Amino acid sequence: MSGWETVLGIAGMALITVLTRGFFLIPDREVPMPDWLRDGLRYAPLAALAAVIVPEIVMTQGELVSTWKDARLYATAVATAYFFWKRGILGTIVSGTVVMLSLRIGLGW
Repeated sequence: MSGWETVLGIAGMALITVLTRGFFLIPDREVPMPDWLRDGLRYAPLAALAAVIVPEIVMTQGELVSTWKDARLYATAVATAYFFWKRGILGTIVSGTVVMLSLRIGLGW
C-alpha cells in the first residue's frame, strides 16, 4: 500500500468511528424507542464485556482449561468474592492481580 492509501484508510475508519459513536448525539431530540429496547441496551456493555472476558478465563489456545492448576481461575474467584464483599473496583483488580501473580510467579502456574 502506498502512503495515500494508508491515510485514506485511517481517515475512513476515523469517520466511521465518529459517526457510529456519535449517532445518538446528532439528533436534536431524543430518539424514540420502546421500553424493552431501552432496558435491553442497559445490559449491552455488560454482555459485551462478558463475551470478551469469559473466554480468556476458561480457554487456552481455543480449548477449555483442562486442569485446576490455572491461576486465572483462582484470581477470578478471589476478585469476584472481593467485589461482592466490598463493591470496590480498584480492590477487585488488585486482589485478582495479586492472586494471579502469586500463583504464576510463586508456583509457576
